[in-house]
Amino acid sequence: MTTAAVSTCPDCTEAVPSADDVRVTSIVECPGCQAELEVIGVDPVEYALAPDIEEDFGE
Repeated sequence: MTTAAVSTCPDCTEAVPSADDVRVTSIVECPGCQAELEVIGVDPVEYALAPDIEEDFGE
């Protein structure tokens, strides 16, 4: 049986568990501050604040 890895939120330092099949560029939500976090490493699991996606409205 494998266990989920746990790392900390870069914004609030809350523990953030990850799924066993987590991949780089996956987006997860911090259970403490609800920030969207992007997985930037998987061994060990590392998070960064996810970039805001801006609309270009076809320009």
